[in-house]
Amino acid sequence: MTENPDDSRRGWVPLALGALGVVFGDIGTSPLYAVQTVFSIDHNMVKPTPGDVYGVISLVFWSITLVVSVKYVVFILRADNDGEGGVMALAALARGAVRPGGRRFGLVMLLGVLGASLFYGDSVITPAISVMSAIEGLSVATPELDHLVVPIGAVIIAVLFGVQRFGTHLVGRFFGPIMVLWFAVLAVLGGAQVARDPAIVRGLSPHYAVLFVAEHRVTAFVAMGAVVLAITGAEALYADMGHFGAGPIRRAWFLMVFPALTLNYLGQGALILKDPGTAANPFFRLAPDVLVIPLVVLATIATVIASQAVISGAYSVSRQAERLGYLPRLTVRHTSTRERGQIYIAAVNWSLFVGVMLLLVLFRSAEHLATAYGLAVTGTFLITTTLFLIYAESAWGWGRGRLVLLGVPLAVLELTYFGANLTKVTHGGWLPLLIALVVATVMLTWQRGRTLVTDRRTDMEGPLEPFVDWLHGDPVDKVTGTAVFLHPNKDSTPLALRENATFNHVIHENVLIVTTTSENVPHVRDEDRVELDHLGDPYDAITHLTLRFGFQEDQDVPAALGVARDQGIIDIDPDTVYYFLSRISLQRGPGREMSPWRKRVFLGLAHNAASPIEYFRLPEDRTVAMGAAVVL
Repeated sequence: MTENPDDSRRGWVPLALGALGVVFGDIGTSPLYAVQTVFSIDHNMVKPTPGDVYGVISLVFWSITLVVSVKYVVFILRADNDGEGGVMALAALARGAVRPGGRRFGLVMLLGVLGASLFYGDSVITPAISVMSAIEGLSVATPELDHLVVPIGAVIIAVLFGVQRFGTHLVGRFFGPIMVLWFAVLAVLGGAQVARDPAIVRGLSPHYAVLFVAEHRVTAFVAMGAVVLAITGAEALYADMGHFGAGPIRRAWFLMVFPALTLNYLGQGALILKDPGTAANPFFRLAPDVLVIPLVVLATIATVIASQAVISGAYSVSRQAERLGYLPRLTVRHTSTRERGQIYIAAVNWSLFVGVMLLLVLFRSAEHLATAYGLAVTGTFLITTTLFLIYAESAWGWGRGRLVLLGVPLAVLELTYFGANLTKVTHGGWLPLLIALVVATVMLTWQRGRTLVTDRRTDMEGPLEPFVDWLHGDPVDKVTGTAVFLHPNKDSTPLALRENATFNHVIHENVLIVTTTSENVPHVRDEDRVELDHLGDPYDAITHLTLRFGFQEDQDVPAALGVARDQGIIDIDPDTVYYFLSRISLQRGPGREMSPWRKRVFLGLAHNAASPIEYFRLPEDRTVAMGAAVVL
């Protein structure tokens, strides 16, 4: 396991503080609506009786303990892909550990795509339900302000997405101290109520959950669909690991977040036992009337932070999917010079913004949004568990006993969550499934189309070795300088090089054919960055370079060439070379390898992909594009 390098160099406290401001926002605001939703499902199937209250609190506590503390914080965070987390990073790890060409090899990446797709569904719903649940506290203090809930929520969400371009490090630095206050308030509000009714601590015993399930099987099954709201944010916790490191996340969880959540859920249970009428909104009823408005303000800020957790996680997952070949080139901007995982992707940011605003307008309340919540989260839970068990067996050598000991309890619990949430499909649960279906279709279509285009392009270009031999025997004029031809492999001839030689009858005195590869790790060391191939003749000035990048890195070609020069691999000045791009014009043809509608999707994605000049960080004044048409 590798920690974030900043963890050891600067100490874990600043990073843990930043993690509180980004990573734990989602799960930290679950007390706003989780218990309330349990007691409001299906015309109050769960009653505010001692048996039901103890059972619900026990289910919530043990769900948090098993899924978040044990599964994610203890085990899943160990599966760090060179410091990066998230379902796509885990899938890449598992793919690297299993036997190439076997059934598992294709399965793990398919699961990764499905998990990432479900995560996007969660990323759209979380900001809407979190912000709405906080602002609806106004109705508790001042019912006549109820009509302002949606407009205020829209303004807050617009501001949240608008500030994303400034970076999660600034967001985390600003929100970290506020989240310290938030978790302290959770602990104080809950702890004060527990002090008045210490008997509620009995709800921590697992036997109350067992009794609740045994005595009310149908009710308990339906209630599990709402209990899962207490652990939403666990997947974002893993996806955001690259921003702060596993160590600071673990310490922040066990030292502050987990104790505060436990106390608050216990306090809500005690309050409902004391006054059953508070089950409609137990969180805000924990506070004295005079403090409800300040609590609404603090809760609103905290829910903005909850949204930040999934937004930054969506950036990370998108970057990983693009590097692994499941999304087109994305314009990625690094927002921190110190934490390498902190990025901003405008296309993802504004796509999520549109989706969240639509949900806000369509559903208009946290209660209605709760019916759509859960399916995406529980589906991602199941996929992450499956990928982790495959990785643990293949890479760590876990035996059947260890796999069963961890996998069976998690499978039973998570399948129950998923099954309970399937009952919501007709009441809004279709929404995250629809989002996931669209995203998965886009990702799989891009991956398939990219493979077909690469094959067609390779056929057009022809093999490189005969072309180089032809250059040796043909009187082609040479011009001074160095030309860099970006090309996906060293087997075929770059179209731009072929066009320059056959039509213009010139080549540069130094020719570098450069291939960039995205490795199965997030980051590549400089000493492993460059591989040189003289293509059989070290004296003909035609050389192939492979530049390796991690799937979390910018593919900055000039910078990588500078590394190659500093290491003595090549003798050029990256600031004076000319770059040549082989531009491919895609056209839809009659071929049947893809259905017509998928071809249209692929062509649309390709048209809107990031410019290769910007993507590879090439200088515009020294870059030339030459190309040809490829029929798909």
